[in-house]
Amino acid sequence: MELLPSLALICLSALLLGSLCAKIKLPPLLGMLIVGIVLGPYVLGLISPDILHLSPDLREIALIIILMRAGLNLDLKDLKKNGRSAVMLCFVPATAEILAYLLFGTLILQLSLLDAAILGCVMAAVSPAVVVPRMLRLKEERLGTDKGIPDMIMAGASADDVFVIVLFTSFTAMAGGGAFSFHIVWQVPVSILLGIAAGAGMGALIALFVKRVHMRDSIKVILLLCFSFLFVALEDAIEARVPFSGLLAVIAFGAAFYALHRVCAGRLSAKFSRLWVFAEILLFVLVGAEVDLSYALRSFGPILAVIFLALFVRMGGVFLCVLGSRLSGRERLFCMAAYTPKATVQAAIGAIPLSMGLACGQTVLTAAVLAILITAPLGAFLTDLLAPRLLQREGIAAPAV
Repeated sequence: MELLPSLALICLSALLLGSLCAKIKLPPLLGMLIVGIVLGPYVLGLISPDILHLSPDLREIALIIILMRAGLNLDLKDLKKNGRSAVMLCFVPATAEILAYLLFGTLILQLSLLDAAILGCVMAAVSPAVVVPRMLRLKEERLGTDKGIPDMIMAGASADDVFVIVLFTSFTAMAGGGAFSFHIVWQVPVSILLGIAAGAGMGALIALFVKRVHMRDSIKVILLLCFSFLFVALEDAIEARVPFSGLLAVIAFGAAFYALHRVCAGRLSAKFSRLWVFAEILLFVLVGAEVDLSYALRSFGPILAVIFLALFVRMGGVFLCVLGSRLSGRERLFCMAAYTPKATVQAAIGAIPLSMGLACGQTVLTAAVLAILITAPLGAFLTDLLAPRLLQREGIAAPAV
């Protein structure tokens, strides 16, 4: 099938099924994922091979767009309200979940330690596509804002994603080389620090530049996207010599821009949300197209068991992060629920081990898709249900559950 008719079919089908999911209070991304599975090469084979060939790059662009949007709404001052908890949320829940996959992946799925680590890194990320829009809505409704809860969760989820992606890159490099490397011990913190420094520095420069030079907001969006693409390209270019997180640089870029030019950042965030409409379709349809349905049906039970076991461990990690903080018991429970949905990162990197020819590739992809199908609607539902019941609105105590 030619590229343009295939692209039209993807968009029309995804919009239709996504709208149907939205009507029954499910995330539209589920409909998009199902469209990808049905139209993909393992079922109807109606997606052009040209699009499938570009799939990794298109998924990476979609991830950049949602992370930039998160950065443009990240208020660092609000994070100080929950300093220790906010920092711990960036890596403790993800680390706990990866350790759970190391245990259950080897015991139940019979994976090697390295393959289980790769699976854990793919699965441990929270979904910006589900979390960020909901936290932005809570900020608009002033729910939990007196204690900075929406900003804490949004920042933690974004940094959590970058943390696991850095680990994922290191572990897949080991798998490709066939040997364990202790370089990961110093690569992770160095890549995080360099990513933050480069992104924040460039974000500050661009914010000062657009204050002095008049240009349309659409041009500013293009400018921000170009630098974001360059950050990710820089990571690919220097990864063999210098560890650097391009995606963390994207978030830091947006956060620095927001800190110095809040009014403009709000307008640009709205434009990025419109870009996300198309990017979201491509991201979830294309990852669905990679799924081998016959393999998914055969391995459904064990993979599902591991997903839920690891999710409970993750929630325990979130509880440890907020334990001893100034959050009430109700607010801690909300944080645990809000930190469960998987979607964006799983869609963006879930197919990479398979494309690399790794033995765990099909297992990782199947687990990623199952996690999206189950935790995205569950996490979205729990967040929407519990927010007005467990969080305070502008100092007014939350009603009883």
